[in-house]
Amino acid sequence: MHSEDPFDLPAMDEALAGTPFAEKLRFLPTIDSTNTLTMREAEAGAPEGLVCFADEQTAGRGRGAHSWQSPPGSGLYASVLLRPRVAPADVLWLSLAAGLAVREAIREVASLEADLRWPNDLLLGPKKFCGILTELSAEVTRVRHLVVGIGINVHQERFPEELARQATSLYIETGKHWPRQELLVALLKSLYRETSALESANLGQATQSILSRLERSSTWIRGKRVYVEGIEGCEGVTEGLDSRGFLLIRTADGLRTVYSGGVREEKSNSNR
Repeated sequence: MHSEDPFDLPAMDEALAGTPFAEKLRFLPTIDSTNTLTMREAEAGAPEGLVCFADEQTAGRGRGAHSWQSPPGSGLYASVLLRPRVAPADVLWLSLAAGLAVREAIREVASLEADLRWPNDLLLGPKKFCGILTELSAEVTRVRHLVVGIGINVHQERFPEELARQATSLYIETGKHWPRQELLVALLKSLYRETSALESANLGQATQSILSRLERSSTWIRGKRVYVEGIEGCEGVTEGLDSRGFLLIRTADGLRTVYSGGVREEKSNSNR
């Protein structure tokens, strides 16, 4: 375990000058879940750009009913409060953009090319090192607030046996300990660029850019045999994204649109 990787908040504020996140960083040594806290702060009227991040989560949450392993000092656990000027129907684009923002930050800091698994898991090879959980509060016509929770495995040198086959970390992949502060600053700058583009006048241009970059940076979006967990369970071969960002799968019964659920690689005789 790599325990000495502190955060210097004044230096981070300086590095984030000109973004909505400067002066709104809140670090907690330990918390149940940064997303739970940030959603609560959002309801209480916290400003856009609040970033809650922790050294340890005791009840970190992933998508669906999954928990997120968040031992002390080992990962980057951060939640970002946005109040985006987009329609509720367009929120998926923010979630997809967050995945691209993390991918760019990982490339910039650690020179690694991560693979994006729709909608926003990040993998190195076949193993996951980052999960993103987007939660929102919306009315029919507007989004009140959106919280993007990001968990990145940074310093873990090993995982429990039940996770070792599917999880990895930046340290395991590179043999180097990458500073979490540098990762978080790069990530927030990248997220600001992505969200600014989506809130600009030309939403169509911004979403087209996301679609084309996802096609280039994900092996999961086209031509991969997968199955979908959850109520929309199905299996088949991925055929790209539709114009709204949802995943298309060619099944034995025809083309299916996946609106939610975990996408996993289908292996012959796999033990699911």
